[in-house]
This record gives sequence, structure tokens and C-alpha cells, in this order.
Amino acid sequence: MMPKLFQSYIALLIACISVSVNADTQMQPITAVEGITEYRLDNGLQVLLFPDQTKETVTVNITYRVGSKHENYGETGMAHLLEHLVFKGTPKHPDIPAELSARGARPNGTTWTDRTNYYETFAATDENILWALSLESSRMVDSFIAKEDLDSEMTVVRNEFESGENSPFRVTLQKMASVAYDWHNYGKSTIGARSDLENVPIDRLQAFYKKYYQPDNATLIVAGKFDTPQMLQWVDEFFSAIPKPSRILPTLYTMDPAKAGERSVTVRRVGDAQLVATAYHIPAGSHPDYAAVEVLTNILGDTPSGRLHKTLVEKELASRVYGFNFQWQDPGLAFYFAEVDKKADLDQAQQALIEQVEMIATNGVTQEEVDRIKRMLLKNIDLSFNSSERIALELSEWLGMGDWRLYFLHRDRIEKVTLEDVQRVAKAYLVRNNRTLGRFIPTETPQRVAIPQVDSVADMVKGYKGRAAIAQGEVFEPSFDNIDNRTAIVEFDNGLTLSLLNKKTRGETVTVNMLMNFGNAQNLHGKALVAQTTGDLILRGGAGLSRQAIQDEFDKLKASVRVSGGADYAYAGITTTKANLNSTLTLLATLLQSPSFDEKEFEQYKNTLKVDIEQNLQDPQRLAFNEYSRVQNPYKKGHPNYVPTFTEALAEIEALTLADIKAFHAEYFGANNLHVGVVGDFEQAQLTQTFEQLLGQWDSRVEYGRVTDAFSEVNASTIEFDTPDKENATFVAALMIPIGASHPDAPALELANYIIGGGFLNSRLATRLRQEDGLSYGAGSFITLNPLDDKATLGAYAITAPQNLTKVETGFKEEIARVIKDGFTADEITSALSGILQDNQVSRAKDNELVGTLRRNIGRERTMQWYKAYEANMAALTPEKVHAVVKRYIRLDDFTIIKAGDMTKATVVKDE
Repeated sequence: MMPKLFQSYIALLIACISVSVNADTQMQPITAVEGITEYRLDNGLQVLLFPDQTKETVTVNITYRVGSKHENYGETGMAHLLEHLVFKGTPKHPDIPAELSARGARPNGTTWTDRTNYYETFAATDENILWALSLESSRMVDSFIAKEDLDSEMTVVRNEFESGENSPFRVTLQKMASVAYDWHNYGKSTIGARSDLENVPIDRLQAFYKKYYQPDNATLIVAGKFDTPQMLQWVDEFFSAIPKPSRILPTLYTMDPAKAGERSVTVRRVGDAQLVATAYHIPAGSHPDYAAVEVLTNILGDTPSGRLHKTLVEKELASRVYGFNFQWQDPGLAFYFAEVDKKADLDQAQQALIEQVEMIATNGVTQEEVDRIKRMLLKNIDLSFNSSERIALELSEWLGMGDWRLYFLHRDRIEKVTLEDVQRVAKAYLVRNNRTLGRFIPTETPQRVAIPQVDSVADMVKGYKGRAAIAQGEVFEPSFDNIDNRTAIVEFDNGLTLSLLNKKTRGETVTVNMLMNFGNAQNLHGKALVAQTTGDLILRGGAGLSRQAIQDEFDKLKASVRVSGGADYAYAGITTTKANLNSTLTLLATLLQSPSFDEKEFEQYKNTLKVDIEQNLQDPQRLAFNEYSRVQNPYKKGHPNYVPTFTEALAEIEALTLADIKAFHAEYFGANNLHVGVVGDFEQAQLTQTFEQLLGQWDSRVEYGRVTDAFSEVNASTIEFDTPDKENATFVAALMIPIGASHPDAPALELANYIIGGGFLNSRLATRLRQEDGLSYGAGSFITLNPLDDKATLGAYAITAPQNLTKVETGFKEEIARVIKDGFTADEITSALSGILQDNQVSRAKDNELVGTLRRNIGRERTMQWYKAYEANMAALTPEKVHAVVKRYIRLDDFTIIKAGDMTKATVVKDE
């Protein structure tokens, strides 16, 4: 459902296009690789089509070859600022956020160094596809880019800039990049300089838009369920009318010279953890050396097999390490980071980091390390091919590097990487004079490192055909009835229950979602952290395998496996293939039942958890939302639902012992309250037998009883956290409501929340605090309806500058008061209903989301008919009914207000 004017517009659009839909399009295939076909319009627009009939969704992505690299003096941040303004509307689409919300679309826009992209994923209907093509063709050349929009959005982007300034990691990374480059724009942050954001003239922004937002500088990618001939016709109808511009885009030629010595930068700001990092210049992402560099970076930075982990984390010099590369069109950077406790010796960690990175050229790598990392990287690439949506977005990065086919060529190059290749790039690039660190030291023996350039990407990919496309899967209708009809429930004698939906999938993928419930409110008292840690340690060793050996085995099985713990549960998730499902389940079941709980891994886990929490002590957003959870869960300390303060959590970590973990696992873990959802390509009889053999006799030793979470009265209050020297602040409002998901008023509350703070930049709060007042980069609300108990938690939030906290609070209260007094319009109800229902449909079409629903249905004793009835009740709502529910449960004086930020910069709210 959608506003009537928009319905009329789409109907007219379909009518106009249907006249010529059967005409032959002039677009002919240019090249095709593994299911993706390239076309090109006469105006220069590149078109990539990736049909995938197994999903009831379509992703439309348009990538412009413009990013922060293309900005001139005084224009830093312009590409990103323009990304924001393009959402402000066009003559054909004056309210883009409203249209996106009405469609239930999952959209975003992103800006990086070499490209900017916009995408939306939505239910695969002709009406939606036509709307998306209309939207992207319209904002390609007809976006308003108006002065009034710049004035309001500039402060929003500045707020986003300030939010980044709160992160020690982001600030350190940005400063290192600025020192690493002499002339190239890669040394400038994509977010831009504050002075440029605050002073950029509208005419320069408009000129930038007209220069780069043109068909000959763009690639349209459509992936999902559609008919290719029809799609070609529609693309031709919408985009061919846009003329090819007469301007010629300039060729960028600025490159950095070879480096003559190491560089350094020091950041001194408030924080609770130390960082030390090194960065090295590396070739462009399209260069043949890059594949070997990626393998090398993972050999150093992977956890737990990486050299840095073994040298720094296992020897307690750092709490966490990681390595990553910036894969750009021009020569980029490889980074190696170490997080260090604030009480530890940073100099010692720095020395160990540098020695381990730069001595690898002398010490060499092993064939085992190369094979392990290649296996991991190739597994991730293989799994990515199973999602047409993911590929559609991934190709944006490779388009920025020069050509979409580089993605496949890079995979082929990784397969061919040898030990000698890795050793060679280590000696070439990981050397002192190519390093950027925290200080500068002169040297009498300079060493210059020249980074090789790419001559021609076009020559690299010329004639490239790729390999055979993977299994395509079946067309699956994600309706409530079809899901129920296709789902089988299997119950075992010990209580283990399976919800199985068997269907053919792209790449024969299978998704598994498992939740093990255990204990009760009495026997779990004081054991929340113990329970969490027990689950978190499962994949760190067991069944005679080390943490690394477990990761290696799952990589060999092409399986992505996650295991985590909670106060009264343990969770496991699997994504793998039909051929590897049974072997993956066998290994996981063995680990669940026989973890080793290694002492070193336990201490590493504690140290990492401790540093993570310490970093939260001065983070306004983390502090505010942790307090929100505490307000909404007013339980006594020791109850499984109690939420500790960060200080309390640190004390609990200190007191935690490995003996606690081992004892908890022996008593509480078992499959007699295990619920499992499986969606994908599998043999049901074989899978059922596998579960019975692996888990059918494994029971918990303690009594189980669901930990309830009912409504309780909470006195409203105002809570503040002072975080000095933080450039960004967080506002949160909290309200508890005495109804659950099964209550007759639940659909109305969900619908009301969507209008108040849901949707995409189109809610009451987002419109007021971001679009109109320009106070917040992110503002909205959310509601959690308890599925089994009469409790709902409603929250609202905004991130802002500390000095604007008062204005944000005033704006929030005025908007809530307006909702209580006046309710909602019919158009708001219609649009919100359309957005929610279509988003739900998209969720049902995604295997990784549907599998969770099927698993949860077991414990909730539901089928998909419950959701069908829920949506029917929501669809029957009127503005009057929703308004009545709002007035029944929401009172402004009942909200608890939480504010966190540098309170010396915040103004005080004065009584009127």
C-alpha cells in the first residue's frame, strides 16, 4: 500500500511502458561472466544484469565513478555531502524517504574514495522495479541539490563527522593516512574537513553533481528476480532519454613518489585503550601483486592463526590485533593494528608489532599458512556467489577500481598465489622506509620503495569469460501459506525439535539456526557472564582440535559457523552447502558437547572482553544505550535479565574462572531444549537421522524453566553521563509498556512506532531532528514486543553535538506531544503499513532471516499463520484506532531521558 498520488503515478508509468514492452531493445550483450551480463546504452550508461529466480527480491544499485579522490581544494567531503542531498528529492520523486519507506525498501547510499553508490532492495514486483528505475534515472540528473537542503544537511553531515571523531580507531586511521600520502587525495578522509563542510557554496556542489552524475560515468546493476528481456526494455525506457553529456571528464594523474623514510603520527585524546599501528603502501587493487598482498596481510593479522595474534595477544602484549588492506584504484595501504590495555606497555607492543611485520620478509612464511589463508579467502568468495544481492553491492568496489570483472579475476589470482609470491611482496613492501607509524626517526641509509602501477585494466579483463555459473535454485514464493506447507516439524524423544524447509537454493546453500535454552531464573542466578562466556568459547577448542584447527576444518567444508552465549541460552548459526552440511553438523555437535576450554584461550577472551568494555567507559553512545537496557530491565543484581554497568561488568570479568565455565557446561548444556531451524537444499531423512545420532541423547542436567520478562512499573527520570572531550553526544528516551506481541493492541503500537521513528529518513523524528532542524545525523525510534510476556519496550534516539542536546530533547518532546494530541494522517498509516508489510515480505524471502523465524516458531508454538493474522489485523487499522492505542499507552511524562556527552558543552534545559 502507498499514498494515492504515488499509486496513480506508478499506474500511469506502467501503462505508458506497457505500450512498448514487447519492442526489441537495441541493447546487445557486450560480455558475460558467471551469470552477469554487461550491456551499454548509447549515452554511455553501463548496465549489468544478474537474474536470480530463487529470491523474491530485487536489488537496484547504481554506482558513479566519483569519490573523495575526485575532490579539489575546498571540496573535501563534497562527494559524501552530495550523497546525502541526492536523497532530498527530484521533481518526479519529491519525497524519496517516504517512497522508500512505503515500499518497505532496504536502501542506502555509500561514498568511498573511488566511487559512490545508491541501492535499494525490495520485493520483486513489476511495480517496485519500475519505481526503482524511475527513481534512479530521475535523481541521476534531476536531483534538487537546493540551498535550503544543503543548509540543513550540512549540519547533519557535520554531526556524522563529529561522531567519527569519538572513535580512537577512526581518528588514528585517518591521521595515519594523511601522513602516509604526500599528494594523493587518498590521504584525505571521505567525510571531509569541517571547514569545507561548513562553507561549501551551493554552486560548487551543483557543478560537482552535474559533472559526475551522468550516464557515461555510471553503472546500473540489477540483481534478483526479473525477466531479462523485459528488464532491458525498462532500462532502455528510463535511461536512454538521458543525453550523453558533452563534457569530457579529466584524467587524474597525481601519484605519490617512492617513500624515503618512515613516518609517524601521535594522537592524544581521551580514551580507555591504547592503539599502535603500522601502515605500508601497497599496489592498487587491480595489480597482480595485490592477491599475494591480501594473503600476506591475513597471515599476519588473522585470528587465531596470525603471526601478530601469536606474538602479541598470546604473550599478553595486546588484547586484540587485526590487519586489513585498502583496495583502491590507485596504490593503497595495508594496516596492522594492535589494541593495548591502557595499563600495559605501549612501547613494548609497538616494538613487537614492527618486528613481527617487517621480519616476515626475513623469517619467511610457510606453505601451511599460505594454504590456510587461501582456503579461507576463497571460501568467503565462493559463499558470496550464492547471494545475488551481495554480489550486486560488491561489484561497486571493483567498478571503482576499474572494471567489475576484476572481482572474478582477483579470485583466480588468489587461487594461483604461491609461497614465493607471498615472500616476494613481503620483501618488497613491508619495510621500514615504506612504513607509517607513531613517530619519525631520520636515517642515513634511506630505502626507496616504488609501488608498481597498473597500465591497463581493460587489457587485463579483455576476453575474460570466467567459469560456469553455479546452481541456480528454484523459484520460491515466500507467502505464509507456502512456507507452512513446505515446513516440516520433527520432534525427538529428548525434546530436540527441528523446523525444516527444504528448497533448491542458489549454490545449493543451507542455512541453520540453533538455540539451546537452559536453566531457570533460580538456578541461573549470578551466572549470566558464566553462561555467555561458555557459549563464546565453544569454537576456541575442542574434540582434540585447537582454535585454528577448528577454523581450518570449517574453511575446508566451506562453512561459516558462529557460536555465542547468553544468560540463558547458547546460539549457533551455520551457512554451508548441501554436500558439506552433515560433516559441518557433526563437527559442530562434537564441539558443543566436548569443548576443551583451553586456559590460554580463556585468558585471551577475558582480556579482549575487558578492553572492549573499557573502551565503552567514555563512549557516549555505548553508555546511553547500556543505560537504556538497564532502565527497561529493572531486575535485581544476579537475575539472568539484569544488565550490569560497565564497571560492574569489569569486576565480574576479573572474578571469572575457568572452573566456573567447565562446571557450567557440564551441568547446563544439552539438547533437550534445543530448537533448530534449517532452510535450504538438504536431504530431510538424512538430516533428521544426523540430528538424532548427534544430539538425540544429549540432555542438560539441570531443571529448565523459561525465564520470564514481564512488565514492571518504572519511575521516569533524567540520567546524564559526562564524557569530556567527546565531540558527539547521544540522546535516548525509554518507555516500558504492559503489552506483548500477542496483545490486540500490538499491531497498532508497531505501526505507530514506524511513523514516529521507523522507515528510512521519513519518520516524524527523523524529519524533525534531521531534515528540518539539522540537529542529528541519526534519529529515530524502535519497539520490542515481547513474544511471550506482556511487555513492550519503546525507545527513541538521536546523535548530536553536545551543545544541541537541549534542542534535540525539546524536538523529541514536541513531536511525541503532537502524536498524542493529533495522531496520524491516513496517508501516514497507508505508507507505514506498506513499508512494514513489504519489509516483512523481504525478510521472508531471505533464507538467513526466515530460518530464524522458523526456529523461533518452535518455542513460541506458532506457525506462519500467526504472522498472517497479525498482518491482517495491522492492515485493518485506521488512523483513529492507532491514535486511540497511542493515547492509551504513551504519556510524555513516563519517558526516562538519558543523555551522554561532554556536558560542559551542553546547555541546560530551562522551564518555560
